[in-house]
Amino acid sequence: MVEGNPPGRVLMTKIGLDGHDRGSRLVASYLRDAGMEVVYTGPWQEIPAVVNLAMQEDVDVIGVSSLATDHLIVPTLMAALADAGLGDVALVVGGIVPEDEEQALLDSGVDHVFHPGARREEIVERIRGLVEESRHRKSGDRDG
Repeated sequence: MVEGNPPGRVLMTKIGLDGHDRGSRLVASYLRDAGMEVVYTGPWQEIPAVVNLAMQEDVDVIGVSSLATDHLIVPTLMAALADAGLGDVALVVGGIVPEDEEQALLDSGVDHVFHPGARREEIVERIRGLVEESRHRKSGDRDG
């Protein structure tokens, strides 16, 4: 983080019916320990609520945790974010994502997929980079 820049703002959430949130709580603690501001929703969130919270909190990155098949509704979340004018917010998915479904997520606009075993350093550095990318896109929108 560059001196004088505010810390990254990350929304950690679980959409759909998957209630297993141990991994997302752990990642939230990694990001907080690295100096980022983390808004944590816990499980069972609906897409409109996530979009609304992302807007209210002016987040740079949204992290969605999936241990069941909830990653399959992430493209719907991506479309809802775009419709709300939040297309500049980076989005990552972490958890159990079958290899043959990962490309569909990336094609829908997901910036990165973290698989089980991702190292703390890898997660923190990738999220930091996405914070900067998101802020660059936001500032580009204002300049254009």
